[in-house]
Amino acid sequence: MLSAMLHSETACIQALDRVEEDDFADPFSRNTFLLIKSLYQRSIRPTYVEIIKEGHHLGFLQNSADMEQLRYITEHYIDEENIHYWIGEVKNASKGKAMQKLLIKYSRELKSEQPDITSIIREASGELFSLVMDTEEMKTLSGKDLAEYGKKLIKERVDAYRKAKDDEKFPGKLPLEGVPTGLPTLDDLSLGYKPGDLIILAAQTGHGKTAFAINTSNAVCVVANKPLYYLNTEMSNKQLVYRWGSVLSGEITQMLRNGSLSNEQLNKVLASFDALAEAGFYTDAVSNLTPYKADIQIRKQRMQHQIEMVIIDYVGRMQKIQKGLDEWQVLEQIVKSMKELAQNQEIAIMILAQLNDDGTLQGAKRMKNECDMMFRLVPIVDREKISAEEQKNAIRKQNNKNYEDFNYRLYTDKARDFETGKSIPIIFDMERQQICEAKETGKPLVPKQEDHWGDIGKYKKGV
Repeated sequence: MLSAMLHSETACIQALDRVEEDDFADPFSRNTFLLIKSLYQRSIRPTYVEIIKEGHHLGFLQNSADMEQLRYITEHYIDEENIHYWIGEVKNASKGKAMQKLLIKYSRELKSEQPDITSIIREASGELFSLVMDTEEMKTLSGKDLAEYGKKLIKERVDAYRKAKDDEKFPGKLPLEGVPTGLPTLDDLSLGYKPGDLIILAAQTGHGKTAFAINTSNAVCVVANKPLYYLNTEMSNKQLVYRWGSVLSGEITQMLRNGSLSNEQLNKVLASFDALAEAGFYTDAVSNLTPYKADIQIRKQRMQHQIEMVIIDYVGRMQKIQKGLDEWQVLEQIVKSMKELAQNQEIAIMILAQLNDDGTLQGAKRMKNECDMMFRLVPIVDREKISAEEQKNAIRKQNNKNYEDFNYRLYTDKARDFETGKSIPIIFDMERQQICEAKETGKPLVPKQEDHWGDIGKYKKGV
């Protein structure tokens, strides 16, 4: 396995994705693995020569026997197509050692005076279950997988609802340089999310971060037919399916959840999943996501599915790179690592972030230094969270246009390729989890007062 990692990037990514240093019993093999991992994390291709240079620098290769062992590893190259077999062998050996330790541990406990058998069985069952789960390979879901699951889930919910109801248990443009953003004005301004771009989208809890991400995924995967990878740290696949079903069909999310759909609505929802099944959408649910795991997963998806965009939902759930850091330092390091990855892999990466109660984003200045675009999605009712200067800018930037009623604005806090300070009127249909740009209607209207709040959709006479 180590030899394959030194000869093939594909094998290296696959092994780094599944194997940990604790899986190695032999110290030399473990240290070789750590050297390969260290080089790859620094974007240095791990080869025999690079391992020798790094090994001598760190004092790992101390004698001719070490050199001979490294040479032996390098020369016994296996085809990269067989890497999964050898990864499995390493993981099985590791699992066997862990199983031996558990057996010894609980054998001793059983031999102790007055052992608590029930407690021992409960604890052992938990550790054995964890051992099984830790050795299972994470399976990335495709759009087809998710669509099939969605159809099955929605059918089950509708059947359950109808049965319960019968039982009376229920009461009644321009060519883009990247992938599309899903918002026409933003497409015109940015020319799409381009390879190497790092985009930060911030909003408060419950104010549309994930809805924005799903609608962006829809614009990229379904409408533009571009492959996208969605790294999900919060939602279950069930929750993700409900949101997709609502965005694709336009039906109310709660009706999908409780199954209260008519035959016509049900057929509409099921048919809408066909678009997802044919789209290049790939997703993983990773509750304990780290920048390192994100790096490996994104590289793997880039290699396997030629993804053009990644969405990470969301940065607040990513684990610290190292202990003892303040939140702003953690955010800065995560954002910096993702920017480097976006440039290295020539893809666009969008990171979702959470706004504080006062509408600010901790570490925003540091994050701004690394990203190419930073947006805030803000409901217009939260006027106290927008400064007086931003209110004036909101009026000026919209060129006194009259829009259909809207309830959110997308504020541009930073943009490398177009003017910062722009704001786009947004309609967020929370019931259907759909987000779209408000359309201009009627004739332009001029506000009576310069400092009039611009986020009300229409100017009213006499204000």
